[in-house]
Amino acid sequence: MRVMIISDTHNMLRPEVIEKLSECDVILHAGDISKAEILEEIRKYAPVHVVRGNNDRGEWGMALPLTLEFELEGIRFFMTHKPFDVPSDIGMRGVDIVICGHTHRYDDHEEQGIRFLNPGSCGPRRFTQPITMMEMTIEGGRSEITKVEIPRGPSGSMVEHIPGDMPMIVNRVVRDIKKKKTVPEIAERNGISLELAEKIVRLYLTHPGVDTEGIVKKMGI
Repeated sequence: MRVMIISDTHNMLRPEVIEKLSECDVILHAGDISKAEILEEIRKYAPVHVVRGNNDRGEWGMALPLTLEFELEGIRFFMTHKPFDVPSDIGMRGVDIVICGHTHRYDDHEEQGIRFLNPGSCGPRRFTQPITMMEMTIEGGRSEITKVEIPRGPSGSMVEHIPGDMPMIVNRVVRDIKKKKTVPEIAERNGISLELAEKIVRLYLTHPGVDTEGIVKKMGI
């Protein structure tokens, strides 16, 4: 069985992520999807086990579990978004693997005889942190993990599923510009890529008086 473990996609499905998802048997998502449409897209590729992240709001997000326990090919999993939501008695639950997200930092270590995994983030890049996910193969009750890192690519080397909400995104970005937020802060606050945040900021600053509709038109959307 081939399992893809991802987290913190934050409104983005990169082509490299889609390629991996289309080749797997099961998808594990450790939260911060940020938009229902992204989850719907992910579910097209394979069965999904998913938990709610702190950015999964609204009715669809609240319907997702905060924690999840399940079994794949004889291996017992516990999954939650934030590492500090892992219960203190996890060592007594017969769990083999714990999966978390939230930190955007890749991690694979063993503690109390349990393997703790964090795939990092494969969504918008946060500052200089790498874009990562995990590929797990399960055979005969044993698992192997491969780290998958997506190299930094040129602007536009990703797919963001937000065109229909672009006016709302632009409005929020403009508000953040007026609050003197930095581009990385704007990208993080709005769940968009650094490249998209830079583009909106540049259009706003280089076209005095431009409104939301004007920015959207100049972006060709």
